[in-house]
Amino acid sequence: MRPTTEIFAELKVALDERSYPIVIGRHLLENADFARFVPGRRVAIVTNTVVAPLYLDKLTSMLESAGKRCIAVVLPDGEEEKNIDNLMRIFDALLQNKCDRKTTLLALGGGVIGDMTGFAAATYMRGVPFVQIPTTLLAQVDSSVGGKTAINHPLGKNMIGAFYQPQSVLADTATLMSLPPRELSAGLAEVIKHGAIIDAVFFRWQEDNMHQLMARDDQALAHAIRRSCEIKADVVRQDEREGGLRAILNFGHTFGHAIEAGLGYGEWLHGEAVGCGMVMAADLSARLGYLDPVDRDRIIALVRAAGLPTVAPDLGVDRWLELMEVDKKNEDGKIRFILLKPLGTATITGVPSDMLEATLRACVKH
Repeated sequence: MRPTTEIFAELKVALDERSYPIVIGRHLLENADFARFVPGRRVAIVTNTVVAPLYLDKLTSMLESAGKRCIAVVLPDGEEEKNIDNLMRIFDALLQNKCDRKTTLLALGGGVIGDMTGFAAATYMRGVPFVQIPTTLLAQVDSSVGGKTAINHPLGKNMIGAFYQPQSVLADTATLMSLPPRELSAGLAEVIKHGAIIDAVFFRWQEDNMHQLMARDDQALAHAIRRSCEIKADVVRQDEREGGLRAILNFGHTFGHAIEAGLGYGEWLHGEAVGCGMVMAADLSARLGYLDPVDRDRIIALVRAAGLPTVAPDLGVDRWLELMEVDKKNEDGKIRFILLKPLGTATITGVPSDMLEATLRACVKH
């Protein structure tokens, strides 16, 4: 007997002819009704060695019961696997199976799988349809929405990629029940980010409900996912290709990406690095007089309550600066930061070097 499907929300990313739905619900992977959100008769499912044993058979069965033909590409797990070699493994499978332009690529997994599958879809035969089925909280609240696709380069994270929107996003909250606690916390970093940059009321709700989120309460998770997707969808609607406003979604990411690259991809989870990066950005915001120190401390407390690190690794000031200089937001060789001015509002700006160095000294582990 199949478990009962429950729909919590159906949203829309409004991008004219590239608009698409986000469906948030429980047990979507086992309900053939949702095959209608996967276009075409032929589907290539891209997943990884951790997710495949949990959900690949269920998803394949659901799609085949709806008359679709499926192949699977199972990649190694981990941020360090988000590279050109594994991108080529996707292309190899597509070509070996004679997949054509009507084949839909389906990303089943977290942000790494979503980013690589989207990039493969954007470039295989110059573009084929793809669908996101995110199985981590981080992917459900952030990376699956908005069409950013990429692979990493040893010199910089997400520096090789394309903007390419999916046909749909199906967020099955039942997959969150199997997440390791560390992965759940990593996803909460992006939830905190959305409240910090745009919605102070949502930030306060998180302070009041972090215990329920950590306990994987269905209703709390559904609200966090829905509100995060609403915020991101509205920002993407206004600035699809990050010409201005969309860059605020990178709050904490300039510091966070430096942590990931400096330690080696995979040492810290992306959400862990972003959580710590938000603490550093809040500290810098307070030093510049943009953010009340009380609100800076609220951010630190919420990041800590989510089980995320609040003290950064000591990479050395010169190494920190070198890593942050490789960032897509930078202009004319100057590092640009997303800062809070005040809580619930973000600004994009350069900062005096003495203030930045003071934050690095204050926030790193000694």
